[in-house]
Amino acid sequence: MPEHEKPVVAPHDPAWAAQGAALCAQLGAAIGPLALYVEHIGSTSVPGMAAKAIYDVQVSVADLDDAAAAFEAPLAALGFVRAPYLRDHVPAGREGDEDPADWAKRYWSRRTEDATPVNLHVRRAGSPNERLALLFRDWLRATPEAVPAYGRFKYVLAQAVADTGTYADVKDPVVDVIGVVAEQWAARTGWRPHL
Repeated sequence: MPEHEKPVVAPHDPAWAAQGAALCAQLGAAIGPLALYVEHIGSTSVPGMAAKAIYDVQVSVADLDDAAAAFEAPLAALGFVRAPYLRDHVPAGREGDEDPADWAKRYWSRRTEDATPVNLHVRRAGSPNERLALLFRDWLRATPEAVPAYGRFKYVLAQAVADTGTYADVKDPVVDVIGVVAEQWAARTGWRPHL
């Protein structure tokens, strides 16, 4: 992700859901059967949520290295550039409890003028970071009363910081707090990924 750009948060666009679904279908067709799941995640996937107008897509795979090698050419053909991000933020309180490899990922982005901007996160199926991305999305979808508050936080944060790297660093602890509440919701409701 271009870390030196000023973050811009936009009001929710109802077209994001359909565009995200179409993007997932296009990516799934391009990268093939190593992609176990291709899912629209992040704020653009949440009804009513303000967001940076950049789609986040998660691809779940069995093996990160095999997938990275297989995906490189088809993603490059679609305008994606691989970035050196090999690990996700580990939520506070979980740093010492899990194998750092559990938070590994591969990452591509697309920022061309003629195509939809995308952050593409490739994560191992069943890993905690794959699960967290889906839980975060699904909890917000199931808790619409939290959407305005989180959206407002993002508006204020985007105005207060100079670049998307700082934006992400400040936002991570807030996502950690949401993750705690979302885990309680998951336990209470029986939520599972990919349902």
